[in-house]
Amino acid sequence: MTDGIDAYIKEQFHLKDIDIRTYSPLTLAYIGDCIFDLVIRSVVVAKGNTKAAVLHRKTSSIVKAHTQAEMVRALGPYLTEEEADIFRRGRNAKSATMAKNATMSDYRKATGFEALLGWLYLNDRLVRIVELVKLGMELLKIEI
Repeated sequence: MTDGIDAYIKEQFHLKDIDIRTYSPLTLAYIGDCIFDLVIRSVVVAKGNTKAAVLHRKTSSIVKAHTQAEMVRALGPYLTEEEADIFRRGRNAKSATMAKNATMSDYRKATGFEALLGWLYLNDRLVRIVELVKLGMELLKIEI
């Protein structure tokens, strides 16, 4: 098996490597949204077996655009120059849609954060993803 999940999936499905620098920020955000959700769901589930509705409520309060926007704002000083560039590309991407319950500013920042997480994931940097999400939760005093 290769090192990362993405690499393993590519290996098992015989997918060719693509230079992720060619991916649009919205493509990065698409996968990054899922990765953020997976990390948060993993933490929520690890806190104990409970009803699915309770799990969903806890997860939804964190994965919403406003919380993501606050998290990336708090994480700003901790991002590398390259990570900050990826975030800005995602934040500045023009999307045809917007979250139902978010301001445009929050939605754009959340998209930038998701693009960053997607970029990290596609670069097999799961440890960095977890570091950033954990730090973001600590800075925002989010408890699950």
